[in-house]
Amino acid sequence: MLKSVKVAVLGYGTVGGGVAQVIDVNHDSILRKTGLDLEVKYILDLRDFPGDSNEHKVVHDIDVILEDPEVTVCCETMGGKNPAYAFSKRALEAGKSVCTSNKELVEAYGPELLKVASAHNCSYLFEASVGGGIPIIHNIANCLTQDEIGSVQGILNGTTNYMLTRMANEGADYDTVLKEAQRLGYAERNPEADVEGHDSGRKIAILASLVFGKTVKYDKIHVEGISALTAMDMAYAKKLGCSIKLLGKASERASRVSAIVAPFMVKAGQPLYMVDDVFNGIVLHGNMLGDTMFYGAGAGRRPTASAVVSDVITAGLYEGSTAACPWEEEEADLLPFEEMENAFFVRIGVQDQAQAKAVFGVEKFITLPQSGEECGFVTGRLKECQFREQYEVLAHRIGFVRMDA
Repeated sequence: MLKSVKVAVLGYGTVGGGVAQVIDVNHDSILRKTGLDLEVKYILDLRDFPGDSNEHKVVHDIDVILEDPEVTVCCETMGGKNPAYAFSKRALEAGKSVCTSNKELVEAYGPELLKVASAHNCSYLFEASVGGGIPIIHNIANCLTQDEIGSVQGILNGTTNYMLTRMANEGADYDTVLKEAQRLGYAERNPEADVEGHDSGRKIAILASLVFGKTVKYDKIHVEGISALTAMDMAYAKKLGCSIKLLGKASERASRVSAIVAPFMVKAGQPLYMVDDVFNGIVLHGNMLGDTMFYGAGAGRRPTASAVVSDVITAGLYEGSTAACPWEEEEADLLPFEEMENAFFVRIGVQDQAQAKAVFGVEKFITLPQSGEECGFVTGRLKECQFREQYEVLAHRIGFVRMDA
């Protein structure tokens, strides 16, 4: 039976424009497969868009949308917290489902807005907030509920993955690949959110909150970026049969959650080893399913918009009720960073070999033809606080990268 779904797009930028495009181009296909007749009725933006095919739909007042009973779904593609938070909450209180790509808003207010949606028989949906077009949120909330998920880890930022791939394949340095990423439009003029790990941190916070059911706050996760990595680090990784990836990792053990974002050396044969360029990959481990991996375009106008429209479809199918989402407001018991355990690859001056043997019990040192007066070694698993204490003893320490278990 055909069902009409009137949609309002809040913010007509890259993603918002993509949402309108997906609904227009794939309208007949969506109708055939779901019975939903999707139509963008309003576009909210401060600007006008003369000559645009949707210019007649543009409004500048959110109340026009909130007071129209025909509109049942709002797509929040504005970005940032304000006024996105206020508009989203008001829409939900009016009984209109909200679909968003806004990871910053979801991480900060997700459980609150989910509660508001439930109270007003509508849905707050955010598939596009993590992994672009990769259908990860829906699968966690709906398709993997039969499993106890013990861990989630992923390459969650396409910009940094592109940069690390270039550094590994071409021996290029960080500054060179950053400039190229900016030229291609993968990195912003101010790339801090990507290269210092903040984007990945918000995404792993959302994933961990969903997987473990309680809120994991981004500002309580230890986050490191890729700006300290060098071509020499990449060469050592290659010698070890590894690739270096910026990973967001979270796991639960004995009701305590650990979470981190940092560069890791990933061994060949591991699922994330071959995820290159601007692509994302996410691995979940369930007690029955084992490892399962989701891979695809982690950003971009069309993939992200496609994920938003998938939520519009869900909202349309669940109209008058609330799509389930396993995320409670109560905060998870987070293991302190200092207590987390990892193995490490360490670079030192060759004159520190005797000290490294005494402090870390090193049996084998790794050298490269181009390494000159330095070498490296791999530690056993150590608590972060123990590693830092021992590492600081070394007089000619150069750097380190964690090893993915």
